[in-house]
Amino acid sequence: MSLQILNFPPVDFRFKKNEKGTLQLFDIIRKKFVDITPEEWVRQHIVHFLIHHKYVPLSMISLEKQLKLNNTKKRTDIIVYNSTLKPILMIECKAPTIKIDQLTINQAMRYNIKLQVPFIFLSNGLQHIFLKLEKDGVKAMEEIPTYDILINS
Repeated sequence: MSLQILNFPPVDFRFKKNEKGTLQLFDIIRKKFVDITPEEWVRQHIVHFLIHHKYVPLSMISLEKQLKLNNTKKRTDIIVYNSTLKPILMIECKAPTIKIDQLTINQAMRYNIKLQVPFIFLSNGLQHIFLKLEKDGVKAMEEIPTYDILINS
């Protein structure tokens, strides 16, 4: 598997091969090596981007959180919390080959029925959409603000 260059700053990942010869990288949130799937490659870039460029505390990030929606179990890719552990940002990661389109936005909006976050970020590593949910509708934003701005918005 060749690792695609993504539209994020470069990251100095720790890699290893497991006993089966599968390439893995160290996940700093889960504190273990994980297999590199195309979606995981995007997720890990976003985690490092949040921590090193948006100053999100590592302890305020949750990966693959399960939620129940209409009696169906779903998983969010990344959730960012404020200091009172209220979710403030939901991130949906897709493989680079998956286009970020209205279906992806609809998926995130369905998840947000349960989470009620004010910000949603969708990315396939190449294309990014950042949305702010306001009382009068959804507003597309240029980029994710730093954590201090997110928690005060």
